[in-house]
Amino acid sequence: MLNIDIVADIVCPWCFIGKRRLETAIELVRRELPNFEYSTCWRPFFLNPDTPPEGEPYLPFLEQKFGGPAAVEALFERVREAGRAYGIDYAFEKISLRANTFQAHRLLYWAQQHGSADALIERLFVAQFQRGEQVGGGAVLVNIAAECGYPAAEVAAYLTSTADAALVLADAQEIRAMGVRMVPTFILEDQHVIVGAEDPAVLANAILQLAGAAK
Repeated sequence: MLNIDIVADIVCPWCFIGKRRLETAIELVRRELPNFEYSTCWRPFFLNPDTPPEGEPYLPFLEQKFGGPAAVEALFERVREAGRAYGIDYAFEKISLRANTFQAHRLLYWAQQHGSADALIERLFVAQFQRGEQVGGGAVLVNIAAECGYPAAEVAAYLTSTADAALVLADAQEIRAMGVRMVPTFILEDQHVIVGAEDPAVLANAILQLAGAAK
């Protein structure tokens, strides 16, 4: 069993691509090691920690950050092109608010106490980048969790509490202290770090090296 930590933020489009590329890498690994098993741990990163709890207008933020509408559209197209190869059709035009992702990261933390959160984070990425849903909190997160099989009432009670809030913030601070500044970042067995949404072959080779089966 190989442990893979993925440092990511829900509002990072490259993290969605990184997830799909990791899945492709796992398929490549299993061609060499059919019985290969792994576990994932999604760890929190806040691309813009100053985002207000209610969110902020999406396009104005990006246009200010990247230098205007033309620069943002060029960025969008580059992401769209990269995503198409992995079955992702980005719908940036549906996004009205840039979400504060603290509650989403809390939900992921909670879900991972009950097993894999891969299906949940996939649904969160779909919500953010394909459906334009507000992933900052409230009923949207409860509904997403329920779609993924989690008990809605329990999730709602958790999200309205402060449970694990300090732990999630501490984990994000630990990630920063490790020097992580770009997402996605993959950490294999706490020792091999791969920064960025790398090509699946790069990820697969790193995994195979750790598994002692690299060619």
